[in-house]
Amino acid sequence: MLIKNYMEEAVQNTMEEILARREDVCKCERCLMDIKALALNHLPPKYVVTRKGYVYTKVNELVNQFKADITVAVTKALQVVRDNPRHDEEG
Repeated sequence: MLIKNYMEEAVQNTMEEILARREDVCKCERCLMDIKALALNHLPPKYVVTRKGYVYTKVNELVNQFKADITVAVTKALQVVRDNPRHDEEG
C-alpha cells in the first residue's frame, strides 16, 4: 500500500454530498479542484500507510467532530470559490 492522505478522500466525499444539493456553485473541473485544495489547506492531513491505518481513520470519520470539521472547511471553501471563480484564468 502506498502512503495516502485519507483527508483527500473524506473531503471529496463531503464535497459530493454538499454539491449535490447546491445549484449556486460552478462545478467545472477548475472550481472543484479549487474548492478541494482550499478545504484541504484548512484541515490537518491524515496520512495512512497500512490497511489497518486506513480502517482506523475510516472509523474516526464517523466521529461527529471529524465530519463537522470537514463540512465546515468544504462549505467555506465553496463560498470563497463561488464568490471568486478562477475558471476563466489561464494556467
